Amino acid sequence: MAEFLKSSLSRRAFVAGSAAVLGTAATGQTENSTEVEAEISGAVERNISSFRSLDWQPYFDNLNNGAVLVDIQSRALHYWSEDESIYKLYPTSVPLTEDLTRLGRTEIIRKVEGPSWRPTPSMRERNPEWPEFIGPGPDNPMGTHALYLTWQYYRIHGTHDTRKIGRRSSNGCIGLYNEHIAELYNMTKVGTQVLLI
Repeated sequence: MAEFLKSSLSRRAFVAGSAAVLGTAATGQTENSTEVEAEISGAVERNISSFRSLDWQPYFDNLNNGAVLVDIQSRALHYWSEDESIYKLYPTSVPLTEDLTRLGRTEIIRKVEGPSWRPTPSMRERNPEWPEFIGPGPDNPMGTHALYLTWQYYRIHGTHDTRKIGRRSSNGCIGLYNEHIAELYNMTKVGTQVLLI
């Protein structure tokens, strides 16, 4: 019995200690476990994109060549095939700031598997330490596939850094998990219409 009590107290001490450490890390002060749980829940809720299925009709006149809708606020990309047999919804990364965000209608003008990457002049100005060129591979920030849009420097592409998805983390492009961009790449074509809202 004494051994059981000692074991129970040790577990309680561990849980209480863990809660205190979490509370300190989250807020800089010790909190009880209920407050820590609320802090953790709040942090998680703030990071989750609000996903909901959408109809294409409010956004497009037709589905000629298929359609891609990127919702910056919910950090989601919607795809509809031309014959309406396929509808996909993907989590995305979106631009860091409003001034990096471009909204409106465009279309896919080029598709590249294994893209190369060059930072734009403004990226190089902000980050002079960045390399001038990165070829295809795990260090490439555009991931495994890229869909080039009519707007210069704007792409829908993959990423090897999966922490970026669901966040404001890009310099203007829309990022997807590599497996999602590969799927979207296979469904879209040059001429697929794109709308960013």
